[in-house]
Amino acid sequence: MLHLAAQIKQAAATVRQHWTRAPQVGIILGTGIGPLAQQIQCEASIEYDAIPHFLRSTATGHRGRLVCGLLAGVPVMAMEGRFHAYEGYSLQQITLPVRVMKALGAELLIVTSACGAMNPHFAAGDIMLIDDHINLMGDNPLIGVNDDQLGPRFPDMSRPYDPLLIERALEIARRENFVAHQGVFVAVSGPNLETRAEYRFLRMIGADAVGMSAVPEVIVAVHCGLRVLGCSVVTDMCLPDALKPADVAEIIATAHRAEPNLRKIILGILAHELGR
Repeated sequence: MLHLAAQIKQAAATVRQHWTRAPQVGIILGTGIGPLAQQIQCEASIEYDAIPHFLRSTATGHRGRLVCGLLAGVPVMAMEGRFHAYEGYSLQQITLPVRVMKALGAELLIVTSACGAMNPHFAAGDIMLIDDHINLMGDNPLIGVNDDQLGPRFPDMSRPYDPLLIERALEIARRENFVAHQGVFVAVSGPNLETRAEYRFLRMIGADAVGMSAVPEVIVAVHCGLRVLGCSVVTDMCLPDALKPADVAEIIATAHRAEPNLRKIILGILAHELGR
């Protein structure tokens, strides 16, 4: 991890050349949720390949650029597309943008993702507010010699997701009359989807939904002192006794259909952040 400080400094300096504001909030837009970036009053749009040490996003539905500007009056820096372990990248590389957001001034990270649900009370198109997670990716972005300038050697993970933000998000869903749950997100490496036996196992150990992202970014956000809100769109049901073959096109389409509700949560959270 000792090499990260120089990389963060170089990437942050490049972003500052394009955008002089300090972001209050960083946002990571997951599969099918990229259209939210169009709601930002854009002041700078930077392709990832123009930022030192940022990676190339190869996943379906991930645009691959950093959008900087105002959203609900709040200065934000949004990743329109993220990076994944299954693309062949290390978790330290994947999570570098989170550290850049922190270095530029962000205090809050909003992480969005798509997920498959094992909880039978969920339905495709619902939103799950992540209140805890399980890391089954077989790796951790904090492995290596710790740089104390970036965060503590042993960061506490008893409350990685801000309970007050979760409650506010649930209040927004109730007010806007759409379904939102609280639940446990389990991260796996992918890229294949899970077998029936794996879904049974994941449900047995306490997971409500499964995905291939989010958790590494949250670990790093906690390490560097960011508050976190995690929102995951249920794009398919993963019930082992009624399992249908995965349809990636339908998964992305479901995420697109749920995006307006996710947008309401994010805009509501930002409006509250502006007024606090």
